[in-house]
Amino acid sequence: MTTYTARPITAEVLEELRDADDAGRPPLPFADAEGGAPLRCCLRRSTPGEWIALVSYAPLRRWAAGTGAEPGAYDEQGPVFVHAAECPGPDGAALPFTGAHRTVRRYSADGHILGGRLVEDEAGFEPAFAEAFADPEVALLHVRAVEYGCFLYEVRRTPDTSAA
Repeated sequence: MTTYTARPITAEVLEELRDADDAGRPPLPFADAEGGAPLRCCLRRSTPGEWIALVSYAPLRRWAAGTGAEPGAYDEQGPVFVHAAECPGPDGAALPFTGAHRTVRRYSADGHILGGRLVEDEAGFEPAFAEAFADPEVALLHVRAVEYGCFLYEVRRTPDTSAA
């Protein structure tokens, strides 16, 4: 069985976003009074009183910069919550943010959308990932919120190291 890993926004990218986001704006940190914001740096929900920031993030653009892909019109940016200062990152326990409808969006190696799938519950993620990665044209996946379309995290193929 293949294991799929949710990829948070990296520490290096977070450092850049804390200076200026992908729209060129400085972040405006605030204390999250209620908690519950989906943090893309550590892939958990914020707790009341945590200092966070809402920044504009272009996940496909960032990925394409490292691969040489040209996503063209598929390059988009949107709002994401991150810690206002360093955080330890995810604990790696389980797939995050699975308690609501999600879209698993597929991208090719050139950064173009190849389709997507609605996932209605936690049990639907593993089959959606397996189906997507069964297509050799799929290079990566984005998991997004259905309600707002916001990027939640990226998933890439994980090499199977169990074969000897």
